[in-house]
Amino acid sequence: MSGKITVIVAESAVHLEAARYLCRDWVNWQLKVFPEKKDIILSVFDPIEYAKTLENLPSIHARPKGAIILASLDGDYVGCVMYQEMAPKLAEVKRLFVAESGRGHGVGHILLTEMFLHMKNDGYERAQFSSARFLTHARDLYEKVGFEEIPLPQDIPDELAETVYFMEKALNVTQNQSSILTDNAVWDGIFGKRN
Repeated sequence: MSGKITVIVAESAVHLEAARYLCRDWVNWQLKVFPEKKDIILSVFDPIEYAKTLENLPSIHARPKGAIILASLDGDYVGCVMYQEMAPKLAEVKRLFVAESGRGHGVGHILLTEMFLHMKNDGYERAQFSSARFLTHARDLYEKVGFEEIPLPQDIPDELAETVYFMEKALNVTQNQSSILTDNAVWDGIFGKRN
């Protein structure tokens, strides 16, 4: 069963509210599917801090250094992905999520492909992100689009070292020739406010 998938860069208040809804749904989905990971999930997505993050999405992912990209399926918003500048020529991928109602249509792949085009147009050469090891379905998708695992930053908190992984993709080459980034200053924000 296939439907019409449309991808846009969020600009309007309606788009931003759809992105916020999907971000809340992403956390709720994790809590539902991985109840045994509740403490970890809520430590990363502290409800008060995460609410602030969602309110500030337009400034966090402001053009031209970032973007909020939404996908709709037959007119209903079912997926999002965001990025922001991490360092010169390096973008950080955030909040890739496809709602259960949008799965099985290739929405995640379409979102990432569109995001890579925007990143290249914005002058980025590499993309990186961190994610939880228990989100295995997402890792499969990241590997299919060319991301490769890189070492953990040296100052990662012990309680997260076994739970998270980091990946990188070169954007300007066919074969991923990623350089390894372990600059603690760049990743510092991730472990302070982890939303």
